[in-house]
Amino acid sequence: MKGIVLAGGIGSRLYPLTRVTNKHLLPVYDKPMIFYPLQILVDAGIRDILIVTGGHNAGDFLRLLQNGKEFGLQQLSFAYQEGEGGIADALRLAEPWAKGDKICVVLGDNIIEGDIRETATKFEKLEQGAMVMLKEVTDPERFGVPVFESGRIIRIEEKPTEPLSSFAVIGVYFYDATVFDRIRRLKPSGRGEYEITDVNNSYIEEGSLHHGMLNGWWTDAGTFESLWHASNMVREKVLRNANAEETVQVRGA
Repeated sequence: MKGIVLAGGIGSRLYPLTRVTNKHLLPVYDKPMIFYPLQILVDAGIRDILIVTGGHNAGDFLRLLQNGKEFGLQQLSFAYQEGEGGIADALRLAEPWAKGDKICVVLGDNIIEGDIRETATKFEKLEQGAMVMLKEVTDPERFGVPVFESGRIIRIEEKPTEPLSSFAVIGVYFYDATVFDRIRRLKPSGRGEYEITDVNNSYIEEGSLHHGMLNGWWTDAGTFESLWHASNMVREKVLRNANAEETVQVRGA
């Protein structure tokens, strides 16, 4: 399975921070934001990774990440999105690179506490279809929200004013090779974008969308509040791990 990080967009909700840089290069505690989705893929055992970016700062990703040596990778691939056509529009650029393989897509502002290894393993065993990851949140209206019936997702509603569940579809998606045909059949939404929710709903219509639950916390970092929250959560995790390591060293002394 191959991995894709979508790191385009203009980051308008983070102006003026994003006037001079891409949102995904902003710091989240002690690392650039783009480091976190990359680590999600690497921790899941994925080594063939494509980064899709755009705007005026695309070269900064190459300068920062180089060939991915810091993540134990031999090479990173890059694609450039012209314009702002939405998540699905950015994903379509990966088709020549994916070459028919299954893919795991992570949005560039997604930060999680744990890992997705278990869900990735389950998806690898599926012959076809897609899988999304869910997390219970306090503000589901900000995200794609699954609607359940008898434990199965019957549709996903994008940023509903009255959510029918307290779960969010987080920005981690698993797709088979048919995802690119589905993107080609999409029509722009009311906000003029090709929505990833429409892609997921196309799998639901065929009965081939599966879901997994994320353990640990999750946040995006696309607004001032969520960026601040993400930095705090990461800081707490780093300090907790450092304290645990010190305790082990003292006990072993």
